Amino acid sequence: MHPEINFDPPTPVEAALARKRFVWWAVVAALILLALYYLVFVNQYVIAYKDDLDHFKHGSIGSETANGLPTLVFRALPVIYSRELGPGGYRKFGFLYESPNDDLPMAVSRRVVDGVERVWLNCSVCHIGTYRLKQTDAPKYIYGGSSNNLRLYDLIKFLLHVGADPGFNPDSLIAAINSREVGGHLNVAQEAIYRHIVFPRVQSALQDLGRTLNFINRQNDWGPGRVDTFNPYKAIQFGLPLDAAHITDEELNGSSNFPAIWSQRSRVGMNLHWDGNNSSVQERDLSAALGAGVTPTTVDRAAIARVERWMWDLAPLPFPGAIDMVAAERGRTLFAQYCANCHGLRDASGAYSYDRNRFPQLGDVTPLDAIGTDRGRWASYTQAFAGAQNMLYAGYPWRFTHFRKTSGYANQPLDGIWARSPYLHNGSVPTLRDLLEPANNRPEVWYRGSDLFDVKKVGYRSDPDSGQDPFIFNTFVLGNSKSGHEGAAYGTDLSPSDKDALVEYMKTL
Repeated sequence: MHPEINFDPPTPVEAALARKRFVWWAVVAALILLALYYLVFVNQYVIAYKDDLDHFKHGSIGSETANGLPTLVFRALPVIYSRELGPGGYRKFGFLYESPNDDLPMAVSRRVVDGVERVWLNCSVCHIGTYRLKQTDAPKYIYGGSSNNLRLYDLIKFLLHVGADPGFNPDSLIAAINSREVGGHLNVAQEAIYRHIVFPRVQSALQDLGRTLNFINRQNDWGPGRVDTFNPYKAIQFGLPLDAAHITDEELNGSSNFPAIWSQRSRVGMNLHWDGNNSSVQERDLSAALGAGVTPTTVDRAAIARVERWMWDLAPLPFPGAIDMVAAERGRTLFAQYCANCHGLRDASGAYSYDRNRFPQLGDVTPLDAIGTDRGRWASYTQAFAGAQNMLYAGYPWRFTHFRKTSGYANQPLDGIWARSPYLHNGSVPTLRDLLEPANNRPEVWYRGSDLFDVKKVGYRSDPDSGQDPFIFNTFVLGNSKSGHEGAAYGTDLSPSDKDALVEYMKTL
């Protein structure tokens, strides 16, 4: 017998059918592999929220795809750096947790990318504030307000430190993921993936970020509730050089308060951003999303549009304290005389009037030599940068076209002004009552970062006992000037009782 000889060969028909079956199964297998590849490595998954407020707090806008960290890595960092961050973890940077048992703070959203769940920031990171009337009160959230707690400068510095730290290595990362605090329970195969694939990618990304944002080491600390809006934007989106040879110290130090985002329907056609560099609400929103970590190719336009619809008619919270209505009525007369032309007015029906025909300077830009406030935020936004911005989203219907360099700062409506402390664009004046004083009489060095609210002077408390980790705000530091918005036209020459009445009226806005 010769086993290598087939004494019963298939007929030509059987051979042809076998080949056809092989081809058919090969095609099926290829389709299955393609489907698996798409479902795991191409398709992305997000958690959907029925409630618009929950979407605002937790929903993804697409920042995770290009800039997110794997969820287990994000949760492991406070374990690795417990000595630096303390028991509160990311709370040190002002992140807010709805429940003590939440594994992620508000404003940190999830998205599955390439088969791995990643997390990063969404719109609410800049637009949820808190206030308390007493030390023992639980914080009350101000949705759509200014994120007075967020210490974004410190968060960025921390991430740059992690990228450069030899103590951040595969062993420390895997140990932290498997710790009781994180509970990752990685098996042998997963540990190999985190050791040889995830860790090198994360470390490389953080080191690249360190090189891109190296200029931050030359900046003054922004402090809680403030952000350098455009210099990181210039470096990340356009790779513009920000060394001392290419940018002045004044341009480099233009940090400003996080703005409130309620009542956006009324803002249509107004000059937006602190310096009024864009009159399109939609472009402003897409630009802000880039600041949160999306890119023109990863942005989730539908998710941002949902936030836009939510804030279209979002009303600010009413003032949380008592109001002397007799004094407020006298203050309304003064406000109409000194303030309404630039900021609008609550009309006889109680509704805020944003009528620009009635108030011709509302939403307009006041030149620097007239307003006299700190130049840093204005200087940081250059004509060249405006031109570069107008090339973003090229090829899409929502390509930017409205960005421009202006001559000063925009006059904002003052709806919900009580919840936007500290005041002026750079947050250099702690209360409304302080703002009605000439610049020389305003606080020079004070403490920022508290959410304890002063219902009399209207603003967050600025004394050293007002917070656990107060930030010393020095108005003599570049970018922190308390000057401007003063003189007879701005009401700073009024009598003390008239100023008190004005403050009482502004509680009603």
